[in-house]
Amino acid sequence: MSEIPFDIKRIYYINQLENAVSIRGKHAHKACKQVIFCVSGSFLLGLDDGKRQQKILMNQDNIGIYLGPMLWHTMEDFSAGCILLVIASEYYDESDYIRDYDLFLKLAK
Repeated sequence: MSEIPFDIKRIYYINQLENAVSIRGKHAHKACKQVIFCVSGSFLLGLDDGKRQQKILMNQDNIGIYLGPMLWHTMEDFSAGCILLVIASEYYDESDYIRDYDLFLKLAK
């Protein structure tokens, strides 16, 4: 995987997203870097660096989006059968997560 800009320590899928109105993510990472793919279906990826926000329609299985540290992200508007693939630079570590948006905004300054 020469196109992934970090050493891979974890790979996981997010699937069985039957509730199309649910919102996943809603966090940032202090250090972890990720690349996210939509391998089936589609979803809307929301990105926020504390200053700018953007939404990206994820619907091509060969295009991944790099999520660097300190980037608040959400996933929503899942199509039926949607499957996400996430490749991460770190093993799971709850202390790396920022789950409070107001705290994220303070740290992102």
